[in-house]
Amino acid sequence: MILQKIASSSMICFLLLLLPIAFSQPTRNLDGISARAPTVQQIRNRHGAREVIVDNGIIRVSFSSPQGLITSIKYKGIDNVLNPHVRTRGYWDITWQGENIRGLDGIEGTNFRVITQNEEQVEISFSRKWNGGSKHIPLNIDKRYIIRTNTSGIYAYGVFERLSEWPEVEMGQVRIVFKLNTDRFRYMVVADDRQRQMPTDNDRDIHRGHAKALAYKEAVQLTNPADLRFKNQVDDKYQYSCEVKDNKVHGWISTKSHVGFWLISPSGEYRSGGPSKQELTSHVGPTAISSFTTGHYVGRDMETTYKTGEAWKKVFGPVFIYLNSDSTGNNPRHSLWEDAKRQTEEEVEAWPYDFVASSDFPSRQGRGTVTGRLLVNDRFLTPAQSAYIGLAPPGEAGSWQTNTKGYQFWTQTNETGYFTIDNVRPGTYNLYGWVPGFIGDFQYQNRVNVAAGSEISLDRVVFKPPRNGPTLWEIGVPDRTAREYFVPEPYKDTMNPLYLNHTDKFRQYGLWQRYTELYPNHDLVYTIGVSNYSQNWFYAHVTRNIDKSTYVPTTWQIVFQLPYVNRQGSYTLQLALASAARANLQVRFNNEYSRPLFSTGNIGKDNAIARHGIHGVYRLYSVNVPGRLLRTGTNTIYLRQAKATGPFEGLMYDYIRLEAPSRA
Repeated sequence: MILQKIASSSMICFLLLLLPIAFSQPTRNLDGISARAPTVQQIRNRHGAREVIVDNGIIRVSFSSPQGLITSIKYKGIDNVLNPHVRTRGYWDITWQGENIRGLDGIEGTNFRVITQNEEQVEISFSRKWNGGSKHIPLNIDKRYIIRTNTSGIYAYGVFERLSEWPEVEMGQVRIVFKLNTDRFRYMVVADDRQRQMPTDNDRDIHRGHAKALAYKEAVQLTNPADLRFKNQVDDKYQYSCEVKDNKVHGWISTKSHVGFWLISPSGEYRSGGPSKQELTSHVGPTAISSFTTGHYVGRDMETTYKTGEAWKKVFGPVFIYLNSDSTGNNPRHSLWEDAKRQTEEEVEAWPYDFVASSDFPSRQGRGTVTGRLLVNDRFLTPAQSAYIGLAPPGEAGSWQTNTKGYQFWTQTNETGYFTIDNVRPGTYNLYGWVPGFIGDFQYQNRVNVAAGSEISLDRVVFKPPRNGPTLWEIGVPDRTAREYFVPEPYKDTMNPLYLNHTDKFRQYGLWQRYTELYPNHDLVYTIGVSNYSQNWFYAHVTRNIDKSTYVPTTWQIVFQLPYVNRQGSYTLQLALASAARANLQVRFNNEYSRPLFSTGNIGKDNAIARHGIHGVYRLYSVNVPGRLLRTGTNTIYLRQAKATGPFEGLMYDYIRLEAPSRA
């Protein structure tokens, strides 16, 4: 009857677009919300643009079509938990560089498909194939979204592929970003002890006089915020960075609506740089990010160039965008965060998901397991307790720190050194690792070939950390960070109150400037047997500021006593660095002005000093020291950081050890 009254066939087509592709009977979810099997609609919105809407009775998600931008998430009476005032509010992007071109690609799709639709879930695809030209990055991209029955969230993953004949390209950053409703979400959570009420994006506006620019663009001082509680505080997104191994869930809470928005990453296999790689999480916006590939805390050392002749394919994700609510109103910050952690545990337990349609994502049955026991041989054999051990693409020892192209699978050993690495994708890997308390990188001598369903036992593997002789003295703890050294108090007028009396006090802004105040006329002198590294060794070897824009190199001294010197023997100085940013470390013995015995050359672009990282890329140098350079009695090592064009050239030490000649 209705269709007979329609005068135009085009109007008939328009109405058909409004009809759900499938209908289903409602069920009830655990919160008492009317839930059902997801439905898919293709419509035109009031602006005439095509949209795809997926609705399971708990959440209603709108996508631009065929671009695949998430434009709206309706949940618990909130019409849109995303920011309705910006065009891109739920999106993927890639920073890239090709021949004579560089830019940001929003990787918007050109084709929409329904991949799966049944009583349990809907999976949809927004894809784009590269057909030449310089407008887009030379990649085939398939963005997938899954919404399941009785689930208050969205699973998102992407399949990225380049063909071997395509031109060379550098792909610096791959991520998925959500910009949330500014009127709703003000409370941010990264961890149990890293959560707070946040300022707004408007509070950061320098041009309107709300904030003052600081030493780099990401950091501002809030001079005129809407909420005076934030006055003079520093806001900087890097203060909320997190290591991959700990970066499983973060997000925002609306205390007004008692709703939480969370990004859950159940696995680190698709991330770059291994478990200690640091990435952004949530920050002012309100913004929530899941980063897959970035150069953060590594810099240009990250392996991001794909040459002509190099084919590549990788699945990023799935990550889970989880929404929860608390109708009790008692303590929503606590209850929503605890529920988000509980949901994260469930997602980790369910990994790898068995409901992903792409053949490029193997299920549990299509993966393998590697087991073994790691021992350490440092003068005698001991179990490697709480060691990090993992499978990553073949390369040199430690190359996993800069690898972006393949998958990585990491775990920790137990107290007796046993480990199990499960759910490993089929492929060829090296087994890598490091052991807290010991310097150096472990690498198993043979490659490990994992097949679907394989169970590989490596039995006993032994790590022999670098050592040429007995320890004469040492500074620090070999843990790949500078956390144990002296971290000064922040400036009172540029502090973040979250990190007062906090174990992560190094995340305060401007701490590098304290060095000049502590050592205005001379540099750090550390005396073995007298000084204490937690009080007398500054956390970062930085430049000295002698006026507003002039910086000079700094030379640190280590003074030590030797009752006897083997002048024919070779001593060893083990220098383990936790970070380096455009630095050049020169080492001299007993003569500050002699030719350096050793120089690193120009190293590092991890920028951990500016970005409050306490570590970046780990480096180890074993410096041969001829006995003739030493003296019976008092000796001095001069460590000179010779680069000095600004405040952020410098390095962080992990651990330093002087070894006597071998007794063998």
